[in-house]
Amino acid sequence: MVTALADPSLVVLDTQSIHVAVGVPATTTGRDAAKRVPGRKRCLAVDVLGLVVAVVVLAASTHENTAGIALLDQVAGQSGSVKKSLVDQGFKKRVVEHGKKHGIDVEIVERIPDDKGFVPQAKRWVVEQTNGILMFYRRLVRDYEHRPDSSRSRVFWAMTSVMSRRLTGATIASWRTA
Repeated sequence: MVTALADPSLVVLDTQSIHVAVGVPATTTGRDAAKRVPGRKRCLAVDVLGLVVAVVVLAASTHENTAGIALLDQVAGQSGSVKKSLVDQGFKKRVVEHGKKHGIDVEIVERIPDDKGFVPQAKRWVVEQTNGILMFYRRLVRDYEHRPDSSRSRVFWAMTSVMSRRLTGATIASWRTA
């Protein structure tokens, strides 16, 4: 018997800058100055299981605030059950204020200053894990799509595969296996 899962009450937001292919129009791309990546910014909102709730694809030059506001709008439009959101330090007060308009408490998770390199942060690691899982899909390693909406749909196609594997217990083939 399958039981219905409740809608999420907590989402985690993050962005990932990715390179684009040669034929992608320059009007939909930019350069992320902080990460020094020319391309697009893939913005995800995931629940505590790492399942994608909302996706926004923007030019890499877009600030995290703009991405966060767009994600919160999608999350609030799709699910009225979300009460809290966790974000990293790239998101600022504008996202927190915008979340209040939707009744979502946005908490900026502070990084420990002594940590060097990538250190998973409690509860926020799930979005990083989802970004890593998406890298198993060849069409998501680099953005080949001409339209950002097509890139967005590729994320949902990949997540459909992830959910199917989780439900069936199947594993993904790896180049490391013989």
